[in-house]
Amino acid sequence: MMNIIPELEQEHSRILHYWIDNMQDSSHGGFYGERDSKGNLVPDAPKGAILNGRMLWSFSSGYNAFHLPEYKKAADRLFDYIAEYFYDKKNGGFFWSLNADGSPLDTKKQAYAEGFIIYGLSEYYRATKNQRALDMAVETYHLIEKYFRDIKDGGYIEALAADWTPMADVRLSEKDENTPKSMNTHLHIIEPYVNLYRANPTPELRNSICHLLDIFTNRIIDATTGRFKLFFDMDWTNKANIDSYGHDIEGAWLLYEAAEVIADEEWMSRLRPIAKRLVDITLEEGLDRGSSIFYEKVDGHLDTDKHWWPQAEAMCGLADTWRLTGEQKYLDTLYSVWDFIKSHLSAPRAKGEWIWRVNKDGQDVYDDCLAGFWKCPYHNSRAMLEVIHRLK
Repeated sequence: MMNIIPELEQEHSRILHYWIDNMQDSSHGGFYGERDSKGNLVPDAPKGAILNGRMLWSFSSGYNAFHLPEYKKAADRLFDYIAEYFYDKKNGGFFWSLNADGSPLDTKKQAYAEGFIIYGLSEYYRATKNQRALDMAVETYHLIEKYFRDIKDGGYIEALAADWTPMADVRLSEKDENTPKSMNTHLHIIEPYVNLYRANPTPELRNSICHLLDIFTNRIIDATTGRFKLFFDMDWTNKANIDSYGHDIEGAWLLYEAAEVIADEEWMSRLRPIAKRLVDITLEEGLDRGSSIFYEKVDGHLDTDKHWWPQAEAMCGLADTWRLTGEQKYLDTLYSVWDFIKSHLSAPRAKGEWIWRVNKDGQDVYDDCLAGFWKCPYHNSRAMLEVIHRLK
């Protein structure tokens, strides 16, 4: 077996130090919202709850893994900023976005973003034992269960206004369908719930995780194809024809991880073949030349770009499937994906971060930001940690 662990450890350090060195906001506190494709600061860019929750997780998990004081210092800075500016002191929960100066910009409550705040807070608690962080995470969990959970048909709705009342446009982003439920939101609710369970295991939280596993296996995973369906009406009628290769392979390891963390042997047994099938289908349909993952297929049209995050999640899914099956082909493909990342995404102009995407031939031809509302150190720093853990 090749020893790529030193490379992964070095890459993890490069990623987090990029954010420490380039993204700390000395004017208004916290971290800046964006650097453009050339690395230039965009000082007036909005600051997003998703970005900040993910960064809090990234630095907290980095500190848990390597115990470097600069990671804890960054995590402390993020926690203080989130608690002071993103937290809705009137209604509870966290605002979707802020202006650069920290004033509220979009005050809606998006379940996806609330989940990532829980993800960050729970990891920060695991790193520091800060009781306020755990209390805020638990409070937010209860708010999601109270306001977003669909008692009739199961699962969780997408978004509500600041005061938890309904709103017309519940889309996560402009590219998404305006439907009341989505796979993406459910994946990133179970993910923080599992991490919160690590910090604060309760029977209620365990039941919520099992409910989500039931929703995935009975509603979200297509019984015929084995893939994720993405957008749904309240009654779980499928509303789109999209294959998302990155989400399939990300979901494979996250769902199995959920069963492992709650130590449920029955769920682990049920999810092993499901997770393997999600990975295998991704490799059969979405793997290009054995070394990189295409983005998605919409209504039969293949988007052949290679975005940074599906490559990162492919590393996690491949490492986990190799761990569970012992089949060398998964490890060999992981090495190939890692080589692609080093050659095409961890590029010189990124200066420590990864560029957003390249085209089918691996060419850096786009003008996407290096750091921004959706571009953060979460997918790639996590991939380094998860693969290191599995290889060790």
